[in-house]
Amino acid sequence: MSRIGAMDDGKQRNTYAYNEEEASLGCCGCILWGFSIFLFVIFLPFSLCICMSMVQEYERAVIFRLGRIKAGGAQGPGMFFVLPCIDDIQKVDLRTKTFNIPPQEILSKDTVTVTVDAVIYASVFDPVLSVCNVTNAMQATTLLSATTLRNVLGTHSMAEMLQERESIATTMQSLLDEATNQWGIRVERVEIKDVRLPNMLQRAMAAEAEAARDAKAKVLAAEGEQMASRALKEAADIISSSPTALQLRYLQTLSTVAAERESTILFPIPIDLMKGMGKGGAVRM
Repeated sequence: MSRIGAMDDGKQRNTYAYNEEEASLGCCGCILWGFSIFLFVIFLPFSLCICMSMVQEYERAVIFRLGRIKAGGAQGPGMFFVLPCIDDIQKVDLRTKTFNIPPQEILSKDTVTVTVDAVIYASVFDPVLSVCNVTNAMQATTLLSATTLRNVLGTHSMAEMLQERESIATTMQSLLDEATNQWGIRVERVEIKDVRLPNMLQRAMAAEAEAARDAKAKVLAAEGEQMASRALKEAADIISSSPTALQLRYLQTLSTVAAERESTILFPIPIDLMKGMGKGGAVRM
């Protein structure tokens, strides 16, 4: 709110200055003003086609009368009257414009060269300041954005550039908005589009990430083998306590194999039965 109030006060002071400047046209200015009115009256109604001008809803017109800004500041939207020969008009677009900051090669805080692309969104909030205080307001804003981008990112490391884009963009926006306020430009948003790393560094980071993933996979596989071996040991202890359980597990495995695909299964004679047959033969002899 304080900033808006300051901007309004600045506009009021500019308006007062415009009124004073127009009031002090001087003797030659008054003569030229009267001559312009005389030409307008003589060539009526054809002079209306020249003296009537119009600006769109999203535009404002800054009128210079004998080199001085006309009272009231920017005119529009709609139609307004200009005098021939002594009035010069410049139209200013108030819509938000988008500018791509050219790719900047930046040396980060940890001495890594990166290429950064960014985009800014800016609009004109004071047409008079944008015309009188700078030659090309939008071009100046773009060049200032490129310089600010290099200065801000130069104080951050490569990891911070990749992880803290939003905070960096907010810092850039506040710096740019403060600098372009005297040009009548409001920087609405700054976005960092891309941070490109050198090819050698990309390969090194990819190899490091791949090695870390391989090491993690080996650790997980080892932990899985350890857990599986413990489970198998517990199962073996349980099955070894009962010979019947071992035979049932054997039959279950055979049924599982037979269900998957057609196959010929050789069913061996149980060991216990062989032991019984051996005992009976010994008795006969």
